[in-house]
Amino acid sequence: MNKKQNQSTEFSHLNHRGEAHMVDVSDKSVTPRAAQARARIVLGQEVLDLAISNQLQKGDLIATARIAGIQAAKKCSDLIPLCHPLSITKVAIDIESYIDGEEVGLEITALCRTDGKTGVEMEALTAAAVAALTIYDMCKALDKGIVIKEICLIEKVGGKSGHWQRDD
Repeated sequence: MNKKQNQSTEFSHLNHRGEAHMVDVSDKSVTPRAAQARARIVLGQEVLDLAISNQLQKGDLIATARIAGIQAAKKCSDLIPLCHPLSITKVAIDIESYIDGEEVGLEITALCRTDGKTGVEMEALTAAAVAALTIYDMCKALDKGIVIKEICLIEKVGGKSGHWQRDD
């Protein structure tokens, strides 16, 4: 467990009978909130080179994945059953190549902001995941061995629990 993680053992999405329910946020204050999430997609060097040079048959990979991530953040409450619909004030998707030893690929960073009663962690995570799935879809004809990994929250700001940041 991350040492900055909340140590509570209660799940806010379970009622007193242990049934899933949407959390009531009506008594919470509207505050600025932000979350940043990351996803990595491992590609072979040849596929990465084609993607970066915009030579994929399906078109502009980076632009398409960015738009997919933005759309996903806006539709998060339609995809995740207990998420509140939010008025998102900003979604930014950055996609950059990375090299980690023998591994090469693309790293997606999704930033979401809102002024609301609940956070945007799920929106940022969904944006990063869908951008990665879009990259997979656009590259799968070239390599079926593509791996999406490390979908994680990097940082969240605002709300009752305040600021949290991943240690690594």
